[in-house]
Amino acid sequence: MKGIVFTEFLELVEKKFGLEMVDKIIAQSKLESQGAYTSVGTYKFSEMIQLLQNLSLNTGINKDDLLLLYAQHFFEALRENYPDIFLKYKDPIEMLSSIETHIHREVEKIYPNAELPTFEVLEQTSTTLIMVYKSDRAMYYFGLGLMNKTFEYFNTSATIEIEKIKENGTEVKFIITKN
Repeated sequence: MKGIVFTEFLELVEKKFGLEMVDKIIAQSKLESQGAYTSVGTYKFSEMIQLLQNLSLNTGINKDDLLLLYAQHFFEALRENYPDIFLKYKDPIEMLSSIETHIHREVEKIYPNAELPTFEVLEQTSTTLIMVYKSDRAMYYFGLGLMNKTFEYFNTSATIEIEKIKENGTEVKFIITKN
């Protein structure tokens, strides 16, 4: 997993819960990296799971809600650091439907060997998007948070339903209806 995911996560923890919480969750985790991350480095996903679990234990906030919170933060970091990606689109459905064909390709240019989830578009109209998320990491709530922020960015709203195709969350269908 690319280091930017870790550096932004720890930045969120510091902003929302304080530097002491960052130190605490790093100390509670058994991290090969010892919690020293660079945005371009590559680290084991198991480290993110440990940090997330320890943050959940210390805050009482469940993992899915933390992933939604993190996605909001991460979206803003992407928007600030890579505004050109966002300028290409005029509509959230258009942007979300291009995750696989454009956005992930741009991410891979910046972060070669990034291990990204896949999003297969099953159906798309001007107001509806149905797509399947696939990832061994099962971080679909992070994806949901990014989708919510995409609609917010375009000053519109949507109803997003989640159907687990695989119970462990490694394959999930998103049914998105623009309001």
